[in-house]
Amino acid sequence: MLSLRPNGHLTDQTWRWTIFLCGLSGILVLALVIIFILREAWPVITEVGLWDMVSGTVWRPGRGEFGLLPFIVGTLYVTALALLMAVPIGIFCAIFLAEVAPQRVRQVVRPGVELLVGIPSVVYGLVGLVLLVPQIGKLGGYGDSILAGAIVVSVMVLPTIVSVSEDSIRAVPRAYKEGALALGSTRWQMMWHVVLPAARSGILAAMVLGMGRAIGETMAVYMVMGNSLAMPNSPLDAARTLTTTPALEVKYAAGLHWNALFADGVVLLIFILALNSIAMVLRRRQFR
Repeated sequence: MLSLRPNGHLTDQTWRWTIFLCGLSGILVLALVIIFILREAWPVITEVGLWDMVSGTVWRPGRGEFGLLPFIVGTLYVTALALLMAVPIGIFCAIFLAEVAPQRVRQVVRPGVELLVGIPSVVYGLVGLVLLVPQIGKLGGYGDSILAGAIVVSVMVLPTIVSVSEDSIRAVPRAYKEGALALGSTRWQMMWHVVLPAARSGILAAMVLGMGRAIGETMAVYMVMGNSLAMPNSPLDAARTLTTTPALEVKYAAGLHWNALFADGVVLLIFILALNSIAMVLRRRQFR
């Protein structure tokens, strides 16, 4: 008879196999997605070449030109500006929550920050379209720009940076902090010279995860960036990202154009997998 006792050997084995199969199914799904994307992209990769696509500056599918460089530059532009705005705010917010804020304040602020994750990206896009775009338009151009996209994305990645950074700061051994204070350091000196260096790997992981979220964002940047095919030269220029191009063109794409959109996905997938791998390594180093 099968034992249902919590400590029964068969029950333990059943749970182990269940957990193993769940983990294996996740890996299998990811592998199938990668295989599908590569299969759909393969015709254009073999005919045009992935390097020629990545280094190409012109996107004219009707003429067989599939340059992805403007989209890569637009993606990196938005990501860099978003992190430039979000990282300092996120780190200081994490320090405040982990080391400074009273319990009552923490119980209000942290759920408020985490609530930002649950807001649909289309809402961020609408707010940016109504509030940001007209104001940025006064600086030059039409307002639909990289800067508008970066501001919107910076708000969207903030919860990730705050949450992971706070966990890393809290993981710093209490003995480090007490030792610094015992040596005469002020509380600010202790946080700046002891806590932050000790939590550096986790904070870097937070930045990398935020970068991955910024690169993968679609709807919000689609609504506020103008979706220009030209190579962007300044934050006030309209641009496209790697994610918005398939969203815009997949409905009417055919032939190599269809395959090129999946090649766009291959490049995006490489970015995301690389960033997630780096983040995993950094977080493991933090908690060793």
